[in-house]
Amino acid sequence: MVGSRTIETLAKYKDIEIILIDKNPYHYLQTEAYGYIAGQFDVHEVAIDLKNWCEGFNGKVAFIHEEVNAVDFEQKSVVLNDMDLSYDFLVIATGAKTHFFSFIKGLRENSYGVKNLQKAHSFRVEFERLIYNKLRYEQEYKEGELNIAIGGAGLSGVEVAAEMAYVLETCSNTIGDTLKEIHIYLIDASDTILPGMGRYSIEKTKKRLESLGVKILTGTFIKSVDASNIYFENAEKLPYHFMIFTGGIKASELNDTMDNEKNSINQIITTQELNIKGQKDVFAIGDCVEIKDREGNILPPTAQIAEKSAEYVAHTIRERIDGVQSQAFDADVQGIFIALGGKYAVGEMFKYIKVQGYVAYLLKKAITLAYYLGLRLRINAGYKNRIR
Repeated sequence: MVGSRTIETLAKYKDIEIILIDKNPYHYLQTEAYGYIAGQFDVHEVAIDLKNWCEGFNGKVAFIHEEVNAVDFEQKSVVLNDMDLSYDFLVIATGAKTHFFSFIKGLRENSYGVKNLQKAHSFRVEFERLIYNKLRYEQEYKEGELNIAIGGAGLSGVEVAAEMAYVLETCSNTIGDTLKEIHIYLIDASDTILPGMGRYSIEKTKKRLESLGVKILTGTFIKSVDASNIYFENAEKLPYHFMIFTGGIKASELNDTMDNEKNSINQIITTQELNIKGQKDVFAIGDCVEIKDREGNILPPTAQIAEKSAEYVAHTIRERIDGVQSQAFDADVQGIFIALGGKYAVGEMFKYIKVQGYVAYLLKKAITLAYYLGLRLRINAGYKNRIR
């Protein structure tokens, strides 16, 4: 929930009242999906209760558990099921969902996404059931190879593949060689994994994945998917047990209701100050918007860029209230860390610092922990306020 960063910044001002509206009663930490899917994290490590979190602001932030149907810019109101809610400033941070490409027949019906908690949970259950049935020597699992397919070798796909492969390797030490019959395939149409990232990250990640037994298929186009096979454009096919798709995102449905320019994946195209065009009091941040730097270069939809956009909008709203001229949004990716199973990661910071292994893992964990603890402390404060 990138909106949480905006709220954290604005809540310190006494003259600002904040209302958070969300269709879910919880916030799902998508950046930790790889660990939850592989059974390394529990649900309380990837989800927080929004009502308790909002109550931690001591009356400054109200929470409404409803889905937003539309925004009426003329009336300056948010349209809910039972009421319209007026605003002075509005921040749209509705995120994105998995883009199951329509040109790949059967993809949506036969694969899982990881952009919401329900889909991630379903995939986790399937993964654990597979290991459990292998342990029990269930008849249909007793002998023969079983393939897990991951479509998309970007950051999410790579992290999920690595964590699952690490779990299988670790479990085989006690469960036995039967788990070695489970194979993980990482499939991408690009010529390389992690397209768009630096050579160091690509090379070190590829080496780590291969050491964990992940089978990498790059330059491979998926034509169609049915209940048991993935069919490629080169006429080959891959039998699979279940599939997860991380090959793309698409902005949420709320964007469809807005008469504003959008890109090919339905993201809103904003002004340089992250405003909806023609609406100086409406901002869009995170994965629901195409974010550019000052030179007009499109920035990747990473958690880092989303948080920077959230902090920028919070400061810009304060400047607008105070009558101060705001500046155009500008940011860049200062670094990235890739979780690669167990206590191993690869990272690059400030273009020059490159790390791998346990040190990179500790740095990634520290960044994640700082964010998570901030949310957790606010929830604890909210819980204490309720029981007083």
